[in-house]
Amino acid sequence: MSAKDFHAILTETLGEHAPSYATVKIWMAQFKRGDFSTCDAPRPGRPKTVTTLEIIEQIHELILEDRQISPKLLAEQLGISREWVGSIVHEDLDIRKVSTKWVPKCLNVDQKRQRSEQILEFFLCDTNDFLLHLVTMDETCLYHYDPETKEQSMEWWNSGSLGPKNSEFKKFAGNFSP
Repeated sequence: MSAKDFHAILTETLGEHAPSYATVKIWMAQFKRGDFSTCDAPRPGRPKTVTTLEIIEQIHELILEDRQISPKLLAEQLGISREWVGSIVHEDLDIRKVSTKWVPKCLNVDQKRQRSEQILEFFLCDTNDFLLHLVTMDETCLYHYDPETKEQSMEWWNSGSLGPKNSEFKKFAGNFSP
């Protein structure tokens, strides 16, 4: 029997669920070679057993420990590919890596009042050691180093939550003497 005749019989019997003509030709060639196996042959490559609940939980715990951990480091620690890490993080955990949001450092009058109230509450809670723990300064912060880049400041956050915030600063270009 030819592959064409066999395909016609399958189409008549199975209707739209019949295999394609190309599949029938492959089957007929295998039968002619003496291969009557009906099981799928093993395929090359790594089996898709990475997305297990255990691996998903390990990735989630590592992200909660360090929100700035990179996908490359996650992949190295768990012994899986970066592509699988990305798939698990984005599809299974629904987590995205977001950059910090810059907010102005200058406080308005209400923010200064609120900060004063917080300091007063702190004083009332611990009057003996209050001055040992209190650090005051003006609103200008002087940095003698470059801040982290946008890439370095990125953190993993759930898609529905608000991202992290960083306050804005100005570089100090002169000598600083305390």
